[in-house]
Amino acid sequence: MKKLLFAIKDYEYLAQKVMACGTFEKGQIEVSTFTDGERYQRILSPIENRDIILIGGTVTDEATLELYDLASSLVSYGANSLTLVIPYFGYSTMERAVLSGEIVTAKTRARLISAIPKSNRGNKVVLFDLHSEGIQYYFEHDLYPVHVYCKDLVIKAALKYGGDNFVMASTDAGRAKWVESLANDMGVNAAFILKRRLKGDHTEVSAINADVAGKTVIIYDDMIRSGGSIINAAQTYKNAGAGDIYVITTHGLFINNGIEKLKNSGLIKKLISSDSHMNMQAISDDDFMEVNSLAELICSVI
Repeated sequence: MKKLLFAIKDYEYLAQKVMACGTFEKGQIEVSTFTDGERYQRILSPIENRDIILIGGTVTDEATLELYDLASSLVSYGANSLTLVIPYFGYSTMERAVLSGEIVTAKTRARLISAIPKSNRGNKVVLFDLHSEGIQYYFEHDLYPVHVYCKDLVIKAALKYGGDNFVMASTDAGRAKWVESLANDMGVNAAFILKRRLKGDHTEVSAINADVAGKTVIIYDDMIRSGGSIINAAQTYKNAGAGDIYVITTHGLFINNGIEKLKNSGLIKKLISSDSHMNMQAISDDDFMEVNSLAELICSVI
């Protein structure tokens, strides 16, 4: 019997792509909103003894609760197994407390997801390119976490645009280890920017660790919010003599007109992102932007 595939509202776009590349049966849900703003959900597909896939990123507080409510009810109605596919895990940058009293929201959200009742054969959560690898260990009880690296998608894009003489680069030393791993797999050099803190949150570039003069530079970052750090990095590499600059990210949020900011900077030739975040569902490929779907990777995992 085929696995039943459900999705929260914000991730129906990705569920449709997964349906196209796998052999699943689409789960049916009725969703509406009461006049007071509360959400009504009703599962229309028979659930008992079925293996269930549920796609939903924790992109907003509302989406997180929709995912939790639906997952809990799927188990309550007799799911044989439950696999949660979370393409984008929200609050991933709040994975630790720096100041006294800070709430480690990545951990509290993982605990919430862990509180979903256990299905007959147990529950699994599939996560993609987490900002901090330690987040997968925040999940508790009988929930089995799987951290999927989107390395193949990144490498495919890098080789497509990099040619035979490019440098794989990061925005700063914080992502250097991951970028170095990508570079080693492709047999190219890795570069990262060394920064010196001046005062407060002000920094200046002290050095670049690799020669980028005359070379294509491909910057990878796991997540881009507004694009400010990407623009700063691109300017630094350009000042060091870099040729064409491409940017690859797994999680493209691009808030506050982030795509336009990157485009209008005049520094970046092409921006490539996956569709892990709902903000990517309405973006069409053009000369500047390319969106590659996680659908096939999700199908291979589940």
